[in-house]
Amino acid sequence: MEFLPLNQQTLTLAFLVLLIGVAIFLLLPEGNNKATNRAKLVGGSRGGNSNSNDKKGLFHFLKADDDASRRKSVEDTLNKLEDKKNSRLKRIKSLPNRLVQAGWSTSPSTFNMTSLIIGAVASMAVFFFLRNPIAALGSFVGVGFGVPRFFLNMAVNRRKKKFTSHFADAMDIIVRGVRTGLPLNDCLKIIAHESPEPVSTEFKRVVEAENLGMPIDVCLQQMYERMPVTEVNFFATVLNIQRQTGGNLGESLANLSNVLRGRKVLAEKIKALSAEAKMSAMIIAALPFIVGGLISVMAPDYMADLYQTEMGQRNIVIGFVMMALGIFVMKKMISFKY
Repeated sequence: MEFLPLNQQTLTLAFLVLLIGVAIFLLLPEGNNKATNRAKLVGGSRGGNSNSNDKKGLFHFLKADDDASRRKSVEDTLNKLEDKKNSRLKRIKSLPNRLVQAGWSTSPSTFNMTSLIIGAVASMAVFFFLRNPIAALGSFVGVGFGVPRFFLNMAVNRRKKKFTSHFADAMDIIVRGVRTGLPLNDCLKIIAHESPEPVSTEFKRVVEAENLGMPIDVCLQQMYERMPVTEVNFFATVLNIQRQTGGNLGESLANLSNVLRGRKVLAEKIKALSAEAKMSAMIIAALPFIVGGLISVMAPDYMADLYQTEMGQRNIVIGFVMMALGIFVMKKMISFKY
């Protein structure tokens, strides 16, 4: 059998085809067919480790390094976002911001000094009646730290309720203004002048900050720190999405207004359904103090052992702790997040 002579071009083409085939064989993993994939699925469902027996490609480590770097980049980004969120929550819960959220013009130093005075007066009164330094110290810490912050939290919650009750109407003003051709800044000015408190005050601060050249997203972020309610966060999210992607701002804010009104209806429904439980908790919490006060006035000798003996004072402390735990549990049972 005779072989035909091969020219140089044919040899070169055959060598290139062979080289490409070897490169494909080395670069692709061996188990890249249907039978191997089915075996992987079966082995994975049985808890086996089929990946350890697969032949990896020659440059598979490059892909592994790329996946590791991408995973590390995602983790770093998530950690930065988490740190930013935590720092934002710390700023919101700080005492200066809480005073601003309550609408009080009191400085933090004045608030702390008032708390110390209230705690000192309460401790002196307890020491005068009980002659117990431990009870006096406990009343100093509890009353001085708890009572002013209790009223502060009440003021903050009251102001939040007023804000959320009128915020949907403010969104309607923006919707009507945008649909008639007014710019967003003019709509915010209308809200700042025409809306009731505290909506007008917060939007007035936003307008003033925007006139000074601050971006609208930063203004709304500061507004959320002054008024940390979900509705403000929704409003900031809608404006940021519309600013980045475009779209119909009036329609987006109209949908937001409907969502806010639905949340308000849901809150009122929850309040009506939980009113009985709240009233029961208030009666149960106040009943021991009312009965104890009446007995102390009508028969002081009968309550003398409770106030003057060591065992009676210990029972008072235990009763206060149990009452506090009961009130806390009942509050958690009737608190709903929506």
